[in-house]
Amino acid sequence: MLQNIHVKNIALIDEVELELLDGLNILTGETGAGKSIIIDSISFALGGRVDKNLLREKEEAGFVELVFSDLTDAVCEKLRELDIEPEDHALILSRKITGGRSIAKINGESVPASKLKAAAACLIDIHGQHEHQSLLHTNKHLEYLDDYARAKLADKKTGLAEAYRAYSAAKRALEEQSIDKEEQARELSFLEYEAQEIEAARLTPSEDEELEAEYRRIANGKKIMEALALAGQAAGEDGAGEMVARAMRELSAVADYDESLSALSDELAQIDGLLSDFYRELSAYMEEAQFDGERFAQVEERLNVVNRLKAKYGGSIENVLDALEKRRERIGQLQNFDAYEKKLREQYEKAKNELEALCAKVSDIRKKTGEKLREKMLAALQDLNFLDVRFDLSFTQTEPGPNGYDAMEFLISTNPGEPLRGLKDIASGGELSRVMLALKSVLAENDEIGALIFDEIDTGISGRTAQMVSEKLHVIAGNHQVICITHLPQIAAMADAHFYIEKHVEGQSTVTMVTLLNEEESVAELGRMLGGVAVTDTVLENAREMKKLARQAK
Repeated sequence: MLQNIHVKNIALIDEVELELLDGLNILTGETGAGKSIIIDSISFALGGRVDKNLLREKEEAGFVELVFSDLTDAVCEKLRELDIEPEDHALILSRKITGGRSIAKINGESVPASKLKAAAACLIDIHGQHEHQSLLHTNKHLEYLDDYARAKLADKKTGLAEAYRAYSAAKRALEEQSIDKEEQARELSFLEYEAQEIEAARLTPSEDEELEAEYRRIANGKKIMEALALAGQAAGEDGAGEMVARAMRELSAVADYDESLSALSDELAQIDGLLSDFYRELSAYMEEAQFDGERFAQVEERLNVVNRLKAKYGGSIENVLDALEKRRERIGQLQNFDAYEKKLREQYEKAKNELEALCAKVSDIRKKTGEKLREKMLAALQDLNFLDVRFDLSFTQTEPGPNGYDAMEFLISTNPGEPLRGLKDIASGGELSRVMLALKSVLAENDEIGALIFDEIDTGISGRTAQMVSEKLHVIAGNHQVICITHLPQIAAMADAHFYIEKHVEGQSTVTMVTLLNEEESVAELGRMLGGVAVTDTVLENAREMKKLARQAK
């Protein structure tokens, strides 16, 4: 359940904290007092879009924190699948807005807004003021059915998506091979030419690096030899060698006078030996080095061949050799094209049959579950004062896709003698709201989400219908925490916790405040909702009677 809401510097709210209860939480207040700001704040904390007008005027930062507690084991497991670890079956979601940017956190750890949304989907369902309009879009109807059938459909739909990917790949591969004999011959000839071109080069891995090193050495041969000659002079008999020999003679002349000088003499001997080794290796390199023009021309020509193939086939010898293997494979396919095309067609037919079989299984589950949904919806609609209602699901078959081949539309008739028609033909917003409430109540029976929010579900209804809506909300609140904004006293009377939202002026600012009402305060608020400006004793008595009847209905 949503245990606590903390809102700071959001729209008209300076700072508000709500301790919600289990059951039915009702929020009422004058129009414009800021009731919907509470819902907007919750939506923001759950990863909704950042509205530039959300931040309270003249404030630098706004903040919303939601504390969820008593999470079920099933919900905790879903959260763990998202790499979110609840603490003692509780979770804290928060979001801060600063200068148009936001920072989201789960249990104090920063997360992207997308992860916040994923967590929210496990915790709470918000029915906004205009969500019932989604019923006008028939493509949403199948989503609602699939939500109801989630337990039976989840694995099948995963397999369906994979089967569609395999089918699409097989279909694409087959279509790409739809070429005539003349085109096959042209492609085969061209691929054989390219394969022969690569094969003739007899490339070896890393050959280009070795050639480039040799090319640099030969191209700079004159500079190398000049440098070696100067180095030899500097290190030879007329240079460092002579200087070291002289130093050794000087040390030898005095070594007998001090035994400690023998160590220095040994170091000089080592230096002399190193110089001799260096000079010998240098001389050997200069004698063996070849910088002839013929070898240079060979290396240059080979490099040109290698670099041309690299430029043509992928930038490296590894890519050139990979291109050769692909061409050999394609040549084999074209040389045995009929057999290859037959294999592709068999793969395509197999993938198509598997996809259609899965589509049929998913469709069968949907239709069987749809019958149960139809029955549940009829009962729920009757509970909401649709007295002679008929409700059905109309299935049509489309091209197989990642979601199957079903298209489905809800059909309804609200008056005796009228034919079943699409929901888009229902003109009344109140009727659509009640259909959505019925649907939400039915979906909630199979839903593990603990909290439901209804923002002005009472659009376009009154009287007996409003009373029945309140009773339906009470039924839903038996298994879920329900948070509901309403203008109707019939619904407010059913509250397990009644919050009053009001705004007033402090200095130069307008501030929204939220108060949990006690029994008498709740009666007074019902009186305001019933009587408007003039709340008479009779109105208050009616409010008390309404509360009494609501308790009896529970």
